[in-house]
Amino acid sequence: MAPHDPAAPRLAALAALLADETRASFCLALLDGRAWTAGELARYASVAPSTASEHLGKLVAGGLLTEERQGRHRYVRLADERTAHLVEDLAARAAPGDEERPRTLRAASTSSALARGRTCYDHLAGRIGIALADAMTVRGLLRQDTGFALTDAGLGWFGALGIGLDTGTRRPLVRGCLDWTERRPHLAGTAGAALCRHALDTGWCVRIGSGRAVKATADGERALHELLGIEPETIR
Repeated sequence: MAPHDPAAPRLAALAALLADETRASFCLALLDGRAWTAGELARYASVAPSTASEHLGKLVAGGLLTEERQGRHRYVRLADERTAHLVEDLAARAAPGDEERPRTLRAASTSSALARGRTCYDHLAGRIGIALADAMTVRGLLRQDTGFALTDAGLGWFGALGIGLDTGTRRPLVRGCLDWTERRPHLAGTAGAALCRHALDTGWCVRIGSGRAVKATADGERALHELLGIEPETIR
């Protein structure tokens, strides 16, 4: 008989954490990169506060979430970028087929908004994220042939926009992250996070409601067209 792999129990425990629909819903909500209170997540998932607290305790104990307390409020967020990529990759594999349609108008509107643009932890995803990665590649700023890599021109492009790139961390400068709606990789890593932050800070993109959906503003459409040749209709 083959020897028992010591990683098997840990993998099974990790899978069990995401095997519950409520806990999976919490992790997907937290892909917006922000900290949520237990009460906010309870309302988001339509569960009782006590139920939310129980599930959050399991996610924190399992290492998928971290928590901090401010006064009587308890905030939770995804543990790190690796956790966010894990959740997004699993969501991509579990994405509905073309034959599956949202059952309500609200669900359809939410699905459409997320497909157009959203934050994936701290970088841009959806059609906006894919358009950025494609345009940067066409202009020689980004390479995708042997994995994601910024070219010298790409580094200069970030510098010209005044977007600082912190290279003093263990986080990759760039990496591809599989987009669960487009089924192609968008830009993640330090550069992806910096570009997302710049887009939100300058008003190129704005958040929609309290979730992670974003949309390009008129100023953003003009800027992305001028800088990268992105046609506005492709990101609407």
